[in-house]
Amino acid sequence: MSDLVKKIQEHYGEYITHTKEFRGEHTVVFKKESVKAIMQYCRDHLDLVMLLDICSVDHESIDPRFEVVYELSTLNNSHHIRIKVPVSEDEEVDTVSHLWATADWHEREIYDMMGIRFTDHPNLKRILMWEGYPYHPLRKEFPLAGKPTEMPDVAFTGVAPMEGGPFVTSSTATDTVSAEPRAKGES
Repeated sequence: MSDLVKKIQEHYGEYITHTKEFRGEHTVVFKKESVKAIMQYCRDHLDLVMLLDICSVDHESIDPRFEVVYELSTLNNSHHIRIKVPVSEDEEVDTVSHLWATADWHEREIYDMMGIRFTDHPNLKRILMWEGYPYHPLRKEFPLAGKPTEMPDVAFTGVAPMEGGPFVTSSTATDTVSAEPRAKGES
């Protein structure tokens, strides 16, 4: 167990659900109620001043369905820790945008793509999809082929620049439509 994990356990042990070490990388899983305090502690007392990334995971058939994953590091990259926070579909997570400015865009992208809301976020609106779009495209129930939309196809007037490119999963397909990845049961 790393010194960082020990220090976090000393101060916030009652909020930790479990820890994990795999190939030298340390992960600490917390209850969502403790996000603000723990992130503040990591930044101010453990010198984890770089928020490298915030992402989310959709477990679909497990409750809580989602996880918000924070990657923190020191400036000299001598210490790194992953913090995970399980979140149910109807719950919100406290924003950390007041601690790291970069969290603003990461949290907006998570909201836009997964539908996870961040309490007290200064500008929680969609960042990639248009306002009013009713779906969250990175959720597992969202079909890989997309959904019909009322938006005009202005951006799709020419040949796609990657047509037949590295994202094709079927090397024997005769056309790009049948070469696209499909979810189980889709034709």
